[in-house]
Amino acid sequence: MNYMGIDHHKQYSHLTLVDEEGKKLKSGRVENHRIEVEEFLDGIDGEVMGVVEAGRSSYTMVDMMKEIGVTMKVAHPKELRAIAAAKIKTDKRSSEILAHLLRTDLIPEVYQRSEENRLAQRVLRQRVFYVRERTRLKNRIRALLIQQREEVQGELGGVKNIFSEKGREVLKGLCLAQHDKVLLQSLLKTYKHCMVRISESDGLIRKLFGKLRMARLISTVPGFGMFFSVLVATEIADIRRFSTVGSLHNYAGVIPSTFSSGQRSYHGRIIKDGNQWLRWAAVEAVWPAIRADFDLRLHYERFKKKKKSNVAKVATARRLLAIIYQMLKEDRAYIVYKREWMDK
Repeated sequence: MNYMGIDHHKQYSHLTLVDEEGKKLKSGRVENHRIEVEEFLDGIDGEVMGVVEAGRSSYTMVDMMKEIGVTMKVAHPKELRAIAAAKIKTDKRSSEILAHLLRTDLIPEVYQRSEENRLAQRVLRQRVFYVRERTRLKNRIRALLIQQREEVQGELGGVKNIFSEKGREVLKGLCLAQHDKVLLQSLLKTYKHCMVRISESDGLIRKLFGKLRMARLISTVPGFGMFFSVLVATEIADIRRFSTVGSLHNYAGVIPSTFSSGQRSYHGRIIKDGNQWLRWAAVEAVWPAIRADFDLRLHYERFKKKKKSNVAKVATARRLLAIIYQMLKEDRAYIVYKREWMDK
């Protein structure tokens, strides 16, 4: 077996290849093209295992290497730096360190997602992007309207929702100064465009919801609509990779940080590590969940009496993830009367 460390960048990578004894066989910089990687590996006898740090474009290299026939591992960047901290860092040195850590089986691996799962992630991220842009546009329009005369404010007095179809028509007819009118028209056009893009994203998410049984199971849990169900199912990907519910909580980053010395222990805020998307979905689902489920409401109120409301909210998010964990492990719905619909 030969071991290859890959220091990957957007346009090029530095590769270092060593044998089982740690002897360097080859090292060099190559462009991120299959033909150049194949030329680098030409003449190497035996199987090759490679490793690359997880990053935004790492999977392009992982997929390419797998097509060539290289077994790949993806390293956790933060844990890797803790193992192999170095004051002198170059592309060549980084790839050498990766190769030797791989040879000695010291690579802290991350879960390798399938191409289909990564596509679902991109769809979800795209929708979040458009929703955030819509919020920014709403705030910009409100800021522009606040700066107008009292007469203009009076024209808007009878409109409950200025961003509804009727409300936008009222905005178009406001008597504004010429420059402000142009600005408002431009913002409204951009808002309409953003709404179309969100609608398109919703269509893609509905298709994912129909394909993912995990998402349909999660949707039976109070607080989880279609979007959050698909998001949680996509981020978890495979519930079997979590041996305990605690490992899922840790992955989601909804456990408190702990500082312990001697006989004294202190639990602080939740850890900053973890999957931010899964944590966001679980925490956002708390309010609709406690309004819909009496047991979850009692769980929230019990923590709220002892701690602050934010602590109770995170504790309830952990409870929701624990419910989802058990459901997915047993492959069953949360609400019994929805089972017939789920099995279709």
